[in-house]
Amino acid sequence: MRKNNQKLFIVLDNIRSAYNVGSIFRTADGAGVNKICVCGYSPTPDDRKVVKTALGAECFVPWEYYRQAWRLLEKLKAAGMQIVALEQTKKSINYRKLKPRFPLALVVGNEVKGLSKGVLKYADKIIAIPMYGQKESLNVAVAAGIAIYKLIASRRSL
Repeated sequence: MRKNNQKLFIVLDNIRSAYNVGSIFRTADGAGVNKICVCGYSPTPDDRKVVKTALGAECFVPWEYYRQAWRLLEKLKAAGMQIVALEQTKKSINYRKLKPRFPLALVVGNEVKGLSKGVLKYADKIIAIPMYGQKESLNVAVAAGIAIYKLIASRRSL
């Protein structure tokens, strides 16, 4: 049983694809994530496409819907959660160099536009996954999976 202070939440902000949301639910279940916060126009597990991809994980990972991610992040930050955004910006650090502090909320955003400046201003840290090929980014569900398992490995070493 994890201590309360080691909670890991995933915040999905304006994810377009129900299949990406479902995939993140499966990863979250496999990694033992405490909660997923679905925000904006991100599809929720009420969507059949999310359920199709999640393959039942939506029944095991607690989730809540929030209309505005920034309001949620404001609350989480006030409650003492470290907010870590996964986004490529000039302020981003390599995800491997992050020294996480739990409880922690990992925020991932839209497949095309990424996270808004309004959401990023709540981030204590911004992390990015280095790209070595021609494409500038990974699929949001893949990137979230990499970051989630890095955070889980850090949490296990505490």
